[in-house]
Amino acid sequence: MSQVLIQQYLNQLQDLRKVSGTHREMVVREAFKNLLKGWARSHDLIFVPEYEIATQWAEWGKELMDLHIGYESVAPAKLKRIDRPDDKAHEAGLSPKCILKADKDGGRIIIDTETSLTGIPPEAWDYRLGNRSALEWILDQYKEKKPKDPTIREKFNAYRFADYKEKVIDLLMRVTTVSARTVAISESMRKEVH
Repeated sequence: MSQVLIQQYLNQLQDLRKVSGTHREMVVREAFKNLLKGWARSHDLIFVPEYEIATQWAEWGKELMDLHIGYESVAPAKLKRIDRPDDKAHEAGLSPKCILKADKDGGRIIIDTETSLTGIPPEAWDYRLGNRSALEWILDQYKEKKPKDPTIREKFNAYRFADYKEKVIDLLMRVTTVSARTVAISESMRKEVH
């Protein structure tokens, strides 16, 4: 590289630093481009300025962020809801008994003695939070659990799954979408690397 080009670059840098008061990349970028252009011309080359390349990785990252941050607005999976009245519970004036059990092999979730969801794709079970799938994690969080302490059980145990049933079904359908899509994106990333 010629000494003239380097000196021009250094002079331009000095002027830019005086005006801007900083050494940041954005300030010195134009001076460096001018240096590269001058060197390219002296070797009969064409300088091609940088341009942003949208990569598949960036698209995958954005989709994963959108899925996980905006999971409440993700389109619910088209699962089949099966409702069969629990006549015994109704005759006794009770809500259907909460079950919240995953049947991975059958691709279904048993919600309570009246309702189940079917058609859960196998890959939805593969998206895991710790040692279990995201779907199983939700099931565990919404189960009715009796506190061991009798005073707490008697005075403060007001949680009834029946009050949250529709919310939980909606959440399970959305998390099915998030889980299946996350697994698909992760698999695409794995293929790209190998």
